Order: sequence, then structure tokens, then C-alpha cells
Amino acid sequence: MIRRVGRPGLIGLAARTAVVAGTASAVSGGVAASQQRKAQAQAQHEQEQYQAAPQQAQINAAAQQAVAAQQAYAAPPAPPAPAAAPAGGVDVVAELQKLAALKDAGALDDAEFAAAKARLLG
Repeated sequence: MIRRVGRPGLIGLAARTAVVAGTASAVSGGVAASQQRKAQAQAQHEQEQYQAAPQQAQINAAAQQAVAAQQAYAAPPAPPAPAAAPAGGVDVVAELQKLAALKDAGALDDAEFAAAKARLLG
């Protein structure tokens, strides 16, 4: 059999066309399946968000109520005005009351309160 050099024969051309067509078909099928999975995942995510919206609204309302209640109770009443300090000295009682108020409000811990009291009395 004499073989031609150059272009493929009819069978070679048909085989090459079949391979190209099969590859294109496989790739396009894979892309379509991937796009379909993404669309289904997106739809499911949107459905979950839609179903969770009323519950999230209740959670937000409860959080706002809790914050409002905390703010109402968190503001301590203003301490009474301290008595006027005698001329030339520090009113020790008024300063001790200020320190006690700071400690009660949580601004000072026990060690800081004791150190400030010692400085004031010492």
C-alpha cells in the first residue's frame, strides 16, 4: 500500500473530527453542569435567607430592647455636690466619697482604691 505524505486521508479526517467533537461535547456538558450547580446553590442560599429574615428581625428587636434597658440602668445617679472645702485644705470626707463612688461604679478596683485612700489620708 502506498502511503501519501501530507494531508490525512478520509478516515484520519473523520477520526480527528470525532475526537474534536467529543471533546467539545464533554467540555460544554461539564460547564453546563457546573453552572447549574452554582445556580441551585444560589437559589438555596436565597431561600434560607428569606426563611431566616423574620427570626433575624426578632433577634434585632430583642437586642435593641436589651441595649435600651442596659442604658437606662447603667447611668448612675449624679452624686450630691460635695461640701465646700475649707480654705487652704482638702475636704477629706468629700474626696473619700468621690473615691468610693468611683469604686462602686467599677472605675477603680480594690487595690487602686486602697492606694488612693492611703495617699489622701497619708
